[in-house]
Amino acid sequence: MFDFRDLFQWERFITPSIIKIFYWLAVGISALFGLSGIVSGLTLMALSPLGGLFWIIGSLIGTVIGVIFARIISEFVLIMFRINEHLGAIRQRGQQM
Repeated sequence: MFDFRDLFQWERFITPSIIKIFYWLAVGISALFGLSGIVSGLTLMALSPLGGLFWIIGSLIGTVIGVIFARIISEFVLIMFRINEHLGAIRQRGQQM
């Protein structure tokens, strides 16, 4: 897990420990924007029912895309760090031979 002392040492990366926080923050922001879009769509329905319906559907689709995009980016960052860890292990095994 994340330790405050790791901020001042360069033997261990801290990004894999905190990427989950950034993921959940991005999911929360996406959900808030989706909720805001739904409220805006409901307000727009007073003027144009079809336009409001499209706005709500677009907000829901945008929210789902935002969550999926946040997940893809988070997994990409974690994969980069896992590759680095595995390459380090391979390098250590090669030096022992």
